[in-house]
Amino acid sequence: MGKKKDDKLFCLVRDFLTVYLPEQRCCSLNTVKSYRETLNILLDYVTKVKHVPLRQITFATLDYQLVSDFLDWLEKERNCSISTRNHRMSCIRSFFKYAVNMEPTVNASLIDLGKIPVKKDMKSKVMEFMSEEALQVVLAQPDTGTKNGIRNLFFMILMYDTAARNQEMLDLKVKDIVANTKTPCVYLSGKGMKRRIVPITLKTVQHFQRYIGLFQQESNPDQLLFYTTNKGVKHQMSDDNVARFLRQYGIAAKKSCKAVPEKIHPHMFRNQN
Repeated sequence: MGKKKDDKLFCLVRDFLTVYLPEQRCCSLNTVKSYRETLNILLDYVTKVKHVPLRQITFATLDYQLVSDFLDWLEKERNCSISTRNHRMSCIRSFFKYAVNMEPTVNASLIDLGKIPVKKDMKSKVMEFMSEEALQVVLAQPDTGTKNGIRNLFFMILMYDTAARNQEMLDLKVKDIVANTKTPCVYLSGKGMKRRIVPITLKTVQHFQRYIGLFQQESNPDQLLFYTTNKGVKHQMSDDNVARFLRQYGIAAKKSCKAVPEKIHPHMFRNQN
């Protein structure tokens, strides 16, 4: 009986991500990626933090208490914002709503999760931008003697210069930056895959060229501009990765500049323009 429940859970996860979202709902690749990432993080939490073997996870495992603990863990241990926490909860509920249509016995679990409230972000509008002073101190934090330091500095400078959303930054490919021209620019793909052209400064181009020399030596224009490498395979850099280095630089910058916000978010760079 236990094995059957396990099979049902993981079969539905597979069908949700590979059939329902992309084919029946016609969701974008980014939307599917967001759902997949949420479910992967949740399962990873259950196995590594709650110490439940993967093969033993069932719908019953993912109850009110466990999912509540997971959401708190996202905030406290992974330093996710409240909006990210709420988004992860929304993804989990969407999966359970799909699962109920395929397997009605899951309805009890869905009702249980429905008791978890959306958390209000009381601090979301306390600090919506950084002062010029704070920005300069934050940009001085990356160790440009390391590859990741050069990458992170370029990421922040490009975000500031273009006022791009975090996901727009992560979706950029090498070919989206046109640097060898009198009017350098970036092609950004926003919501609904709408493309727009944003000019960038020559200073940003210099950072781009330095970055390219270290991270894009194969000269593949279709390669993701920002990526991480795991076991020799390149993957799109995640929003969690961005959140981690922004938090690190924010804490360090705060020690020497009181104008630096308690917690730095990507949108604070966008609001400069």
